[in-house]
Amino acid sequence: MSHPLPTRTRAYVALGANIGEPVRHLRAAVADLASLPDTVVVARSSLYRSAPVGLLDQPDFINAVVAIDTALAPIPLLRALLAIEAHHGRVRSVPNAPRTLDLDLLLHGEVHLDSPELTLPHPRMHERAFVLLPLLEIAPDVALPGLGPARHFLAAVAGQQIARSEPM
Repeated sequence: MSHPLPTRTRAYVALGANIGEPVRHLRAAVADLASLPDTVVVARSSLYRSAPVGLLDQPDFINAVVAIDTALAPIPLLRALLAIEAHHGRVRSVPNAPRTLDLDLLLHGEVHLDSPELTLPHPRMHERAFVLLPLLEIAPDVALPGLGPARHFLAAVAGQQIARSEPM
């Protein structure tokens, strides 16, 4: 008797790093995502270089977005992302501080969630070129639940410094 495959949901994860070896950390994090239970990496953006936001006196960031199909619910997925960050030496000090790895759950299907642990869709994703450009590279027609097509927010972030650097 065969067991049915678990139902998977399309989720998008933003990756960022600016200390240590950012490109190596991002590529290793994609492999870590692929190793999560009942999770498949289905698309990965190019790498993008972006200027820091908030705390400006730090190195540029390397950013990317990955699409996954996962059977993990949002909170267990978030906890898995935090474990991957910790594995890569992430230390949480002050907001917007330099980091070896930052993983943000952007979208999990059409889920709307507002809990102390997690807000979905990610509350600032539509304000950040370093999220929108790589997201739209791999999902040009993606809609942000409650906000509409992600591409409609590109004009608002056009002044932010970002450049595609290399394939993931």
